[in-house]
Amino acid sequence: MAEPWRDRARRAVEWNWRLRSVGDPRPHYVICGRDALAYYVARALLESELPAGGARVTVVVPERYRSNGPDVAGLRGVRVVRSERLDVATFEAAGLAGAAGLALLHQDDVGNLHAALCAQAVDQRVRQVLRMFNGTLADGVRKLLKAPVEVLSDAEMAAPAFVAAALGEVDPSSFQHRDKTFRVARRADVRPQDVVCALAHGGDEQGVDLLPAEQAGADLVLAEATGQPPGTEVAARRLVRARRRRRPVTMVLGAVRGFATRKIGIAVMLVLAVIAVLGALISRAEGVSPAEALYLTLVTTLSGADPDTGKTASAQVMQVVLNLAGLALIPLITAVVVDGIVNARLALHTGRVQPARVGHVVVIGLGNVGTRVMAQLREYDVEVVAIDKNPEPRGGALARQLEVPLIVGDAALPETLAAASVADCQALVVASTDDVANLEAALAARDLRGDLRVVLRLFDGDFAERVEETFALGVSRSVSYLAAPAFIGALTERAVITTIPVDRHALPVAEVPVAAGSDLDGRPLDTVNRDGQVRLIARTPAGGAKTIWWKDLDPRQVIFAGDRLTVVARRRGLDWLTRHCAPPPAGADPVPRPAGEQPTARSTPGREAWHVPPTGAAQTVPMSPPVGAAPAADGDSTGEVVHQPDGPGAAG
Repeated sequence: MAEPWRDRARRAVEWNWRLRSVGDPRPHYVICGRDALAYYVARALLESELPAGGARVTVVVPERYRSNGPDVAGLRGVRVVRSERLDVATFEAAGLAGAAGLALLHQDDVGNLHAALCAQAVDQRVRQVLRMFNGTLADGVRKLLKAPVEVLSDAEMAAPAFVAAALGEVDPSSFQHRDKTFRVARRADVRPQDVVCALAHGGDEQGVDLLPAEQAGADLVLAEATGQPPGTEVAARRLVRARRRRRPVTMVLGAVRGFATRKIGIAVMLVLAVIAVLGALISRAEGVSPAEALYLTLVTTLSGADPDTGKTASAQVMQVVLNLAGLALIPLITAVVVDGIVNARLALHTGRVQPARVGHVVVIGLGNVGTRVMAQLREYDVEVVAIDKNPEPRGGALARQLEVPLIVGDAALPETLAAASVADCQALVVASTDDVANLEAALAARDLRGDLRVVLRLFDGDFAERVEETFALGVSRSVSYLAAPAFIGALTERAVITTIPVDRHALPVAEVPVAAGSDLDGRPLDTVNRDGQVRLIARTPAGGAKTIWWKDLDPRQVIFAGDRLTVVARRRGLDWLTRHCAPPPAGADPVPRPAGEQPTARSTPGREAWHVPPTGAAQTVPMSPPVGAAPAADGDSTGEVVHQPDGPGAAG
């Protein structure tokens, strides 16, 4: 029987990758994941300008899966291995032995830990980057694994951006490097002497301008922290004070409205109205004072009265009616009490929120990101109401610990949003893992209140941008896009200190060492700065000397081998800097060049020529090829291997 064409195609792809991997100098990375984070990490590695000329990427995905966002298996230039289990056989089929790095990006802490142990059995020297939510487990993983490992939480990195957007402030990103602490702030909120560099300018109609050349006109800056609280904390304090100043009468009326159902409340009000009218009539008929009339009315209503045939007919009629009203009032009072107790018990059981709230923040989806957002808001003492379809979501236990009401239901339904008092809230954070459900909930909330601030989580960055422009839903965030630079830096062993989210972009802050014989060895510091790409903020001289910060940096100073350059950059700019700080290729004979000297034809083959003009003159630095440029011929094809546990594995 002839071999099926699918098997023939699979064998051909396996053989093709075996041939291509032999003697390939490019670093090999294995990525295990199926969501947007795996997509962004794989795409960035394929587009990166690494010193060895790019990277080979193998992606391990389940045989059948559905991705809510972009499909990592559909990336052009990646090798795909399909397997339901991340075991030793799968990693051997993926060619993990000898790989430069392994990224375990599934949203399963225990599963990622098991996969890391299996990968360690294949190659103990491969660098591993794990995605984990549980901080305690992450600390244990670092001690348990023998291989070099980095454990990161995308939810922890992205949550501050959601909190800041909900409070109408810039992201309160802060980080510590060497002996200084830095934070992101508006230029108007910091002193001029504390500004390190400009991050973005939002006045351009074409969008946000990152790392602009004009430093003085930027709206968003990186500043040295001098003890002043960030804008997000100030906004949270303002919100808390406003909530405490709410009128007590409003709170009491809200509690009364939520205590009983509407029908029982109407019945009680009608009976009380009848009693009040009859009390007024008794006051006029008996000729007594209002206080005495109130006494007679209450005694007659609640306890009845002795019959008196000597009274006038009108007085006897009022007495009978009051007795009947009393008979109706006592059961109604009992019903109100019973209904309130039942509602309280149901609220505890089902998560329905009865009392109305004003000025709070509603968080939809208590997954990894939603739980982090809820916890940070409570740290600021901001009142939070949570909504989730699952009665026991991942953050349910923490919500109970923080005394955050949890409403179980579909956030797209008006009654669920009304139970959370969305119409009166400060902001709505939609952070579930389903793009369609998130968009439905955001649109339903906007129907309740047109000016509501909505912070929307969407996996697809392009879709998020179009939704924000079309529906004017406020701010859209992609957690994977915000966290991807940190994972890429850890995977490629770049010293990424932190990642600064700006609008829908992410700016990594990294420390890059300068190798001997590299392109930047012997060049002036001003060569590093590139408008829109790289901004130098510190230099640590070789030999452990004291760090020179932005205030004391002289652009005419020369870079020496062993120096460490701290920069804020875009991804392409960081690729450019890493490539030009890397050592020359093996076998090359670099020629030492003093500062200011123009390179001759003896420069290293394949390296870019530099021209350093005299001090004070304009400098031109060669640009990297565009991200969209066509790759080499051997990197265009997409290989796919379907791994079967009992079959032979494909070579990496």
